Amino acid sequence: MKTVTIGLGTCGISAGGEKVYKAFLDELKDRPNSFLLKETGCVGMCYREVLVEVFDAGGKAHVYGDVTPDKVGKIVEEDILSDRTIDDWLVSGDGREKGFYENQVRIVLRNCGKIDPGLIEEYINCGGYTAIQKVFKSVTPEKVIDEIIVSGLRGRGGGGFPTGTKWKFTRAATGTKKYVICNADEGDPGAFMDRSVLESDPHSVLEGMIIAAYAIGASDGYIYVRAEYPKAVARLRQAIVQARKKGYLGENILGSGFSFDIKIKEGAGAFVCGEETALIASIEGRRGMPRFRPPFPANSGLWGKPTNINNVETFANIPWIILNGGAAFAAYGTADSKGTKVFAMAGKVKRTGLVEVPMGITINSIIFDVCGGIVNDKKFKAVQMGGPSGGCIPASMCELPIDYQQINKTGAIMGSGGLIVMDETTCMVDVAKFFLGFTQAESCGKCTFCRIGTKRMLEILERITEGKGTMADLENLQELSEQVRSASLCGLGQTAPNPVLTTLKYFREEYVAHIQEKKCPAHVCAAILVYTINEKCTGCTVCAKACPTEAITGERKEIHLIDQDKCIKCGKCFTVCRFDAVLKN
Repeated sequence: MKTVTIGLGTCGISAGGEKVYKAFLDELKDRPNSFLLKETGCVGMCYREVLVEVFDAGGKAHVYGDVTPDKVGKIVEEDILSDRTIDDWLVSGDGREKGFYENQVRIVLRNCGKIDPGLIEEYINCGGYTAIQKVFKSVTPEKVIDEIIVSGLRGRGGGGFPTGTKWKFTRAATGTKKYVICNADEGDPGAFMDRSVLESDPHSVLEGMIIAAYAIGASDGYIYVRAEYPKAVARLRQAIVQARKKGYLGENILGSGFSFDIKIKEGAGAFVCGEETALIASIEGRRGMPRFRPPFPANSGLWGKPTNINNVETFANIPWIILNGGAAFAAYGTADSKGTKVFAMAGKVKRTGLVEVPMGITINSIIFDVCGGIVNDKKFKAVQMGGPSGGCIPASMCELPIDYQQINKTGAIMGSGGLIVMDETTCMVDVAKFFLGFTQAESCGKCTFCRIGTKRMLEILERITEGKGTMADLENLQELSEQVRSASLCGLGQTAPNPVLTTLKYFREEYVAHIQEKKCPAHVCAAILVYTINEKCTGCTVCAKACPTEAITGERKEIHLIDQDKCIKCGKCFTVCRFDAVLKN
């Protein structure tokens, strides 16, 4: 009997996955026992959702992309019942679109899109929970920590602190009560790495947390996950219940004498709660605001007890490292940055989705070899790395290897793994304004420089994009950026100026054009755009009918005119014109 699996992560659901799943259920009602229907998580190929994978009795599979409910009947008739693949709909014969997977090394994503995340048995069948059996049987907590140190794994949440060293500090801290916290408060615009892992392979994160707890001597754990991730929260709750029933969580785990359990804390979506001391405050029921360090959480964290905090991706690496050895993980990457890194690819790239690549790969290789290049083959302009705390790296520097130190030298940061690709139609001043607007709104308000400084910076950027800026504004932006960065308490304020500083550094000419020429080179900033109609106009009147302010006049079959005093720069005329007669300058 053939098996059909459907990707029902958030990306698949948003593309219509639940409707496709229901259509297959309806086919099963008409043809009972004709095939087995299952769900899975995100395989990473979000740009081709809804994805449907068909396995024959021997386990050989092929994948259909862009599946809609109206295609389901044909897939059942042709493929499942008649053994004829529908080649025009295939992603590829073996489920791997050429180039997308060939350049990846999947450690964190090893089970994503392959197993049903709702069934612990499928995780176990893939070697899941073998790592904790190994450590309970023959590996001391100190040896576990040594293995993580050998691996060179650094925290994947943004800071990049060596994971094994953090565990070592927490184990050495004084106190009999200790905690492990998984930071799943993923809040960067364009980032969805943690969400996808939690939705697709939650048990890998639980197993990583159990191993961490064993290593540092913790008895309780928390997963701090934002409530905006309902699918991830549901999968986590289900996974925790299943793990308890199987004896992987709770008292005397697998007869080892070691006890550990996990609770979920749903966050309200405050970006600042991604900072570990603010996160701790939120779990304790207080307002999520950072505090001075030291003491660091390793010595005084949750309720004043020694606490280890890592993010989702970091924990998902742990079982693989324990089973394969730290040296195997360290074999990937560079001297300073070991292993692999998961990136959420968004923006003007052809293959948006989730990728996992070895450290040391170049940015260009990720964009062009893995993700197929720029949409509509436009000119590649820049990438934004590290989210609002990161910075913009120009295309001219994108032969740069993915390495913590190398990325930091550009003024950007690795961050948690959001990578937004921009092309020639992107205004870099507008990008800086967007990210600064985000961090300004998310500031907890504790620090004057973060609360007020980012507000003043945002006001300057707004003036510039409206054509009202002066050259002195650039000096003020630079000065304010340095002050906010040096005087803010936590990472949110300290890194908030990065998008501004990097765009000023690499794209200063765009700022100057906005100020001196009152023009946006990318034709994005509406306030300084001027729409005109050229001789290509056929007088079809479509643009005039679309204009909400009746700013366009002209007789039928004659060239039309735009009254600039009435034009509100909405761009509808540009959008509806079929003859390239409307220009924006």
